[in-house]
Amino acid sequence: MCGIVAYLGSREAYPIIVKGLQRLEYRGYDSAGVALINPKGELNVYKRKGKVSELVAFAKDKDISGHVGIGHTRWATHGEPNDVNSHPHYSQTKDLVIIHNGIIENYNAIKEGLKKRGHTFLSQTDTEVLAHLIEDIQQNENMKLGHAVLAALNQVIGAYAIVVMDKKDPSTLVAAKKGSPLVIGIGAEDFFVASDASPIVEYTKNVVYLEEEQVAIIRLGHELRIRNLKDKEITPYVQKLNIEIESIEKGGYDHFMLKEIYEQPRSVLDSMRGRLHADTGDIKMGGIVDHEKKFEKAKRIIFLACGTSWHAGLVGEYLFEEFARVPVEVEYASEFRYRNPIIYPDDIVIAISQSGETADTLAAIELAKSKGATVLGVCNVVGSSIARATHGGSYTHAGPEIGVASTKAFTAQVTVLTLMALHMAKVRGTLSESRYRALLYEMESIPSKIEVVLKLNDDLRKIAFTYKDSNNALYLGRGVSFPVALEGALKLKEISYIHAEGYPAAEMKHGPIALIDDEMPVFVIATKGANYEKVVSNIQEVKARKGKIIAVVTSGDKDVRAMSDHVIEIPETDEFLVPLIAVIPWQLLSYHIAVMRGCNVDQPRNLAKSVTVE
Repeated sequence: MCGIVAYLGSREAYPIIVKGLQRLEYRGYDSAGVALINPKGELNVYKRKGKVSELVAFAKDKDISGHVGIGHTRWATHGEPNDVNSHPHYSQTKDLVIIHNGIIENYNAIKEGLKKRGHTFLSQTDTEVLAHLIEDIQQNENMKLGHAVLAALNQVIGAYAIVVMDKKDPSTLVAAKKGSPLVIGIGAEDFFVASDASPIVEYTKNVVYLEEEQVAIIRLGHELRIRNLKDKEITPYVQKLNIEIESIEKGGYDHFMLKEIYEQPRSVLDSMRGRLHADTGDIKMGGIVDHEKKFEKAKRIIFLACGTSWHAGLVGEYLFEEFARVPVEVEYASEFRYRNPIIYPDDIVIAISQSGETADTLAAIELAKSKGATVLGVCNVVGSSIARATHGGSYTHAGPEIGVASTKAFTAQVTVLTLMALHMAKVRGTLSESRYRALLYEMESIPSKIEVVLKLNDDLRKIAFTYKDSNNALYLGRGVSFPVALEGALKLKEISYIHAEGYPAAEMKHGPIALIDDEMPVFVIATKGANYEKVVSNIQEVKARKGKIIAVVTSGDKDVRAMSDHVIEIPETDEFLVPLIAVIPWQLLSYHIAVMRGCNVDQPRNLAKSVTVE
């Protein structure tokens, strides 16, 4: 959600910034802009509603020279998407420019005060107000830019990741962070700033992730300086990036989403690698080893997540309750934070997020910590805010996920949650040794079974063609497959814009059955397991009303095949591991349907990859 790129050094800034903005397009946005200080000391700002390509076309014949600049992709919050509301934004004198991710909650009060002091505003944004406030302090208090930014942020309520540039001082950038991610890349003779590491990785592996309420003063020819909002000097902690440029390229696939679907055998394996040891019966997870006693004595697990991660948490609920015999609650982080939830010190709270930056989940973590709970994180991005805010946890090792519609992150999260549930079961002694060992061996086979399902891609494309013009769809599952029905429906609606709903199959007759007719596709998970016969009955109910059945079944199934319009066979596995395999057909079907409908698969409308505002 929104993207920031900035550069300060000896190279031409514009090509670096534009390439960086293109790498951040996956985050979701509706306008783009750049600001550059040319060698004459002139400040040039170019911005356009629409894609980065439209900005590039607009700036083609403009002066794009300069060795310092800032760039932004905006996802609208305050003010509609248009050229004026796009970032960067000027200060009153137009000497300062700013780019900003997040929301300034008290911007209106600040704006009214500035108006009384003669300020006029061009946009509807909260960001422009912050630019004016910084300059107002800079002028009236006779402060340098860094101190003026620090003073202004002490008046601000809300979330932000900002970069500020002053045309009177082209050798300096000032960046700050609270609630929205910001990373600074340190080169041999230059600096890079971005919302995440993807625009930086091809230039340097040395980065500093800003912590909450920190302000960075970036000056050419000087060491990076960081201060907190209390004006205390902070020693920068330089980390090495562990991603390669190839991992954020399409690698020959038409879309990032398709590439990431096909990466799942590897990402699931990587999420188990070094942790699962079936031969010895061990699960070793470094991020939770310090909390084993808490796992042993825990009376309740609470999952906090949003979107696809919430669906992974629902799968986790079935796994933890079945294997570890501990009560589990799965909460939308966005709702949890606004309740007055009952949390006990012996609760274990597990926060799940692909990006590790989800604003609602971060706020819910702080609430849980304030109540004394042990909070663990499951996220994909090393050094992310959730990784730093929690007491421990595990990375998913899915690698960068660029497509907005999450695919490999879901299966990686479910993999890690499965390992955690099995580890907790062993600590608590709630699984027989034979069942425990069987599950470990079966987990090892999951990547190869996902590969088998991926070979069905051509068949799934044909099914997709049949239903590409549907207006509605229903997804059904029972037990641990119910969350996969929710996830399948979410994928379809996210990228194809077809209305879709996921339901527990037994609940169909309590409402959704009214929607079924001869044009309604009903996607069902009907694999072998304890609920198989019940699902068969639900399919019969759909067929009696002329609905179209697309069923995922266990290889060799004949009963469901006989009553289905389309059958997708997946390899047999333990019923509690079915989600890791059964979700793959839903992902591929959604992808192909979206492509056939002419949708922007990697950047669906109105959506953002990392939701860093409420």
